[in-house]
Amino acid sequence: MNHPLEQLQRWLQAVITHPDGVAEGVASDAARGEIDVAPQDVERVIARSKALTSIERLEIYGSAYYARLLECLRESFPVLAHAVGREAFDQFAFGYLQSYPSTSYTLGKLGARFADYLEQTRPDRVEADAGEIGWPDLLIDLARLEWEIGEVFDGPGVEREPVLNPAALQAIPPERWPGARLVTVPCLRLLAFRFNVNDYFTAVRAALTDAQQQEPEMPAPEPTYLALTRINYVVRRIALSGPQYALLTALAAGETVGQAIEALAADSRNDVERLAQDLPRWFQDWAEARLFRAVELPE
Repeated sequence: MNHPLEQLQRWLQAVITHPDGVAEGVASDAARGEIDVAPQDVERVIARSKALTSIERLEIYGSAYYARLLECLRESFPVLAHAVGREAFDQFAFGYLQSYPSTSYTLGKLGARFADYLEQTRPDRVEADAGEIGWPDLLIDLARLEWEIGEVFDGPGVEREPVLNPAALQAIPPERWPGARLVTVPCLRLLAFRFNVNDYFTAVRAALTDAQQQEPEMPAPEPTYLALTRINYVVRRIALSGPQYALLTALAAGETVGQAIEALAADSRNDVERLAQDLPRWFQDWAEARLFRAVELPE
């Protein structure tokens, strides 16, 4: 049976990439929409060899396809793969690929929903719904951190654009500060975690590159806040306190400086006097870290 090359390629793609295997792929609507052949008649399209049936020949390509996808996920989440071990990670990853098959022309988006998948399939769902924090939260936090780092690295930055420097920030008249809006850089990501995955990430990366480094212990539950940005094409991780995270989140959402600070001061957990002392230094540090692109002042 002869078929146009493009039609045969589309059929092969539907067969080889099917999450339930090539036999299910041959029987799928996508494949039969290209070439209407049942699994038992697949030799009409792909000839068998002396040693292998047509399905077995196709399975070689299907296995190679998923092996490549698993390799890509390991590269996207090396710290998570190290934390759980390769065998367990591959089991998580294969389950993920079955739930969220690759649909993009680029493998750069392959792991976009991996953290969501880990959340959806966590074994302690009842405890999690009750607010308890367990080891699945650590894995989810690690997956989120590693994916966000990759997104910041590959996403838009301001390497060739001007940013708001500390001198420009200090030049704003005090009376105009409350109505000012600070425009954050496009590469800024503000993240909240249930575990200190930032320090653990650093320790594991060091252990992976230096065999002399001691294997880090798994972190205990600890609320952790982080800002990610990119400077000169290098992703920077900036540890934040809870109040710093709340303030930056409000500013990134478009609130004025006055509105963001008022909300922070209204939180009974914050010491107002301490905030008044810390705020100038925070803004100075964030400007030096190039977190702001511009300032919009009221008329």
